[in-house]
Amino acid sequence: GYWLAPSGVHKELLSPDDLFRFEDDLESCTEPKNGGKLTECFPLFQTIFRARGAGAVIHSHSIWTALATRVCPGDFEIVDFEMQKGISGHGVFSPLRVPIIENTEREPELTGALGEALARDERTYAVLVRGHGVYIWGDDWKQAKRHAECYDYLFRAKVELARLGQA
Repeated sequence: GYWLAPSGVHKELLSPDDLFRFEDDLESCTEPKNGGKLTECFPLFQTIFRARGAGAVIHSHSIWTALATRVCPGDFEIVDFEMQKGISGHGVFSPLRVPIIENTEREPELTGALGEALARDERTYAVLVRGHGVYIWGDDWKQAKRHAECYDYLFRAKVELARLGQA
């Protein structure tokens, strides 16, 4: 099954009674004892869980994700950074790519574009949303967290390279 945090709650303050519990079908749900609202991102999480068999998904609004999408007219690409090795299946000397999809007014409207991005890049563990944020995943929460930390470093590196005129 899957556990999802409610929307609008400080994640560091969560307790097990705050979480939504979904069965493996990602349809059947046990509501949290403390109430709470299911995130609008849920259809996107469903898409990633189903398409990639992910065990954990993180959605971030890091400033580096939003800025990286501003300096990349197409998809994000970076090469020759040691931190690339922190992303499963990637090395230093081959380009690391992350699809960028265009933002929408409401997050569920991103679902189709997210599915297309996942289909066109089977090696990625992230999809950026232009001017908004990123969805990052892994086999479990530890891998997803490692991926998130590495991607954030690489997004910042790309922004800094652009600032130096080297992007």
